[in-house]
Amino acid sequence: MKTVFIFHGYGAEPGSNWFPWLKEELEAKGYKVFVPAFPDTDHPDREKWLNHFGQYRKHVTEDTIFVGHSLGAPLILNILETLDKPIKATFLVSGFVGELGPDFDPFIGSISMRSFNWDKIRKNCGKFVIFASDNDPYVPMEKADELHKRLPSELIIIKGAEHLNAGSGYLTFNELRDAIFSS
Repeated sequence: MKTVFIFHGYGAEPGSNWFPWLKEELEAKGYKVFVPAFPDTDHPDREKWLNHFGQYRKHVTEDTIFVGHSLGAPLILNILETLDKPIKATFLVSGFVGELGPDFDPFIGSISMRSFNWDKIRKNCGKFVIFASDNDPYVPMEKADELHKRLPSELIIIKGAEHLNAGSGYLTFNELRDAIFSS
């Protein structure tokens, strides 16, 4: 059975954005879906979030798919660095690594502003797909380009979709669902 993890980002929760819709869509097709609720989302901490994920590790197999939105994307990269075996695929939505600017860096730093082991990350995932918007007010397009250069990935740019979240009208996300189904 394919298992999918959906990782929220800063200030979000499992009921945010398109997460509940995607969970329902995947479960209808027989996927087992986890949407972990990471602690203190307004003050994310790498160690706390990785420790929280520890309770889910037993469900990670070679058929696992990771989906991360915003800060959930660099969180996935942190997790991929720690795996002992590769997973099937990773989908990064409005993802980034490094700095986003003074309004966000104090909150996201421990998860995104660090040196990543890119070789281990690439080794621990069979397929990477990056979704980005050309007018994201939080994550500049250059961040998607940087991820695309570091990872053997497909880059899908959605015009005018802002942060690909509920605030930009994304309570459903057909392109992402279809990409997961075809992986």
